[in-house]
Amino acid sequence: MVSAFIPPVLGHSISETIIPDVKTTLNLFGMHLRKVRGEWAYPVHAHPQYEFNYVLEGEQLLVVNNHSYTQKAGDLVLLRPGDSHSSKSGNGKPFTYFCIHFDIDDKILISLLSRLDHVLFESGSTIAHKLGPVFTRLVEISGTISGDITMSQRMRLQSAVFELFGQLWEAFSIEANLPASGTYEKVELAHQIRSRLQGLVYQQFQLELPYDSHYGIDDIAAELGISASHCYRVFRQVFGVSPREFLSEQMLHEAKVLLDDSSLSVSQISGLLGYRDIAHFSRQFKRWYGKSPREYREE
Repeated sequence: MVSAFIPPVLGHSISETIIPDVKTTLNLFGMHLRKVRGEWAYPVHAHPQYEFNYVLEGEQLLVVNNHSYTQKAGDLVLLRPGDSHSSKSGNGKPFTYFCIHFDIDDKILISLLSRLDHVLFESGSTIAHKLGPVFTRLVEISGTISGDITMSQRMRLQSAVFELFGQLWEAFSIEANLPASGTYEKVELAHQIRSRLQGLVYQQFQLELPYDSHYGIDDIAAELGISASHCYRVFRQVFGVSPREFLSEQMLHEAKVLLDDSSLSVSQISGLLGYRDIAHFSRQFKRWYGKSPREYREE
């Protein structure tokens, strides 16, 4: 990666290490440390940011997307944008928790978060064990804040959150048996592939291309100047699924959105998604979802 910095005198260095430019925007929202009574409860809600929720004392019962999780001291919960969740005491007694909402534009980190399919990381897990000391630090910094936050406190909070992300990456690398370092070039390539795969779905609406059109993943690889095997390998390394699996997920999502619209018939939806006929669409939907389009609607 080319750095924008040029040393004032060229050719006089004995040794040199050029660090790639780091341009990352981190936004922190609704960070709070809260101790609540046993009868306290927070209603069902969702938000567009990621959330870390860490219990320091007591026990919390979280319901995330209709699944219940009992979170005890030292346990960590990761919520993704759009996750529906509510919380209350897990045993009717007071408990203390620390919560932080965030978004970040670092593609490597976002690809990591997209691969973490767990909600609850118990205190004995590698991830909770490595992140616990950083949460303790965040709690200590938060305890020094009363009223307006100072510049020093804001920088210390951001520093601790970046340390949190670094520990998260290392812990995940250990659990998933991945190399601890990643390259922006690989992630950028994977995101280019992803964007073009999403484009395939949208093209079927705009151009009425058939779902099994000859244009596909091999063509995307050729346009990017890479082999199909490299395309598959890089995409799976970054996103945890193959390009074809991702494309199927996108098509299933679009199909379900359209099926939720009762004004559209299954036959119309089949045509909108580019299928030759309703039978072909129904077979493919059942292969993805386990039920036919009509069975999905009956649910």
